[in-house]
Amino acid sequence: MKRPLDGQMPTIAESAFVSEQSYLVGDVMVDERASLWPFTCLRADGATTVVGRETNVQEFTMLHGAVLGDEVTVGHSVVVDYATVEDHSLVGMQSAVLRGATVESNCIVAAGAIVLQDQTIPEGHLAYGTPAKTKPLTDDQLDEISRVHEHYVELGQQYKQDGQFE
Repeated sequence: MKRPLDGQMPTIAESAFVSEQSYLVGDVMVDERASLWPFTCLRADGATTVVGRETNVQEFTMLHGAVLGDEVTVGHSVVVDYATVEDHSLVGMQSAVLRGATVESNCIVAAGAIVLQDQTIPEGHLAYGTPAKTKPLTDDQLDEISRVHEHYVELGQQYKQDGQFE
C-alpha cells in the first residue's frame, strides 16, 4: 500500500518489485531493480526514506527515515531508524541500526546485532553483538554479500515478472 504524507507520495522505479503487502508512506524513493518483500514498512515522516538500486528489504523489516545505498541486503525483521547503510552491505536478520548510525560500504551487520545511535561501522567490517563490536571482514564474507545481493535481484525480478496480470 502506498499513501501520501505532507503532500509527498512514494516514488517507485518501474523495474522494482514491491510486494502488495508492503506499506510505504510519504517521501519514500525505491530505485531500479530494488525489491520490497511482504510486510515491510517504509515510513518517511521527518526524513526521506531511500532504497537504492538493486537493494532488497526482506519481510517484517521497518525503515524509518532510513537511507540504504545500492546493492544492500536487509534481512528479515530488521529495524533501520534514521540511519544510513552504504553500498554493498548486508544487514542480518533481527538486527537494528539506530538513529544517526552509519554502516559504511562493504560491511555486514550480523544477525541480532545492535548498531548504537551515532555509531559508525567502518568500511569492510563485520558488526556483531549488542552493542556492536567490529572486526575486518574475510574474503569469504565479502563474497557472501555479493552472492546474497545477486540472488535477491534475480528473485525480485522473477516475482515482478510472474506477478504481471494481463
